[in-house]
Amino acid sequence: MRLRPCLLSDLRYGAQRALGKAFITLFFPFSVAVSPAYAEVTEIVALGDSLTAGYGLAEGEGFVPQLQAWLEAQGVAAKVVNAGVSGDTSAGGLSRLDWSLTPESDALIVTLGGNDLLRGLDPAMTRANLDQILTKAKARGLKVLLVGLPGPANFGPEWKAEFDAIFPDLAAKHGVTLAPNFLAGLGGPDPVALQALMQPDQIHPNAEGVGKIVAVLGPQVQTLLSE
Repeated sequence: MRLRPCLLSDLRYGAQRALGKAFITLFFPFSVAVSPAYAEVTEIVALGDSLTAGYGLAEGEGFVPQLQAWLEAQGVAAKVVNAGVSGDTSAGGLSRLDWSLTPESDALIVTLGGNDLLRGLDPAMTRANLDQILTKAKARGLKVLLVGLPGPANFGPEWKAEFDAIFPDLAAKHGVTLAPNFLAGLGGPDPVALQALMQPDQIHPNAEGVGKIVAVLGPQVQTLLSE
């Protein structure tokens, strides 16, 4: 039987990852006694758009560095890799998934779809792209947190219903953890309170807003890693 190139790549990837994970067992067979300083660090790849990349924010204020700091404060040995690209659609995220991951990657946070909804793209395309991302992640044995966004109403109720169904449907199909709304931490519908947590463009959260987002998503990431 001749294996497809992509399958061979996945097999090599899996073998490299397994060898890396076996290192600490080989050299520290009594792992329960190993100091926390030598504990295995979990690598989390955050695949997303400007909300992940930290658009408009100073270094250390974006989603990834704030999540990193939150996890460290909880004593979680993890490294969060920023694979966010401003302006990226779900198609863009899919196209760069393979080179965003490494043999050391253990988990994946998928925060894509924001630019799809801003452009009013066909929800069927967004669904197909995210479906492929989750399929690839499953093949690599990654833990996944799928983070959604609610669709706007200005493209009509049918478009909104189709878009909103993407994230829960795919989470159920692939058996991954779902966070329905990336912006849930920003609170209720009070426009004045919300405005204070956003940058002037009223699309991207400011540093304080990101902190509130991380306060909600952080525990979900921590739970994901403990499963």
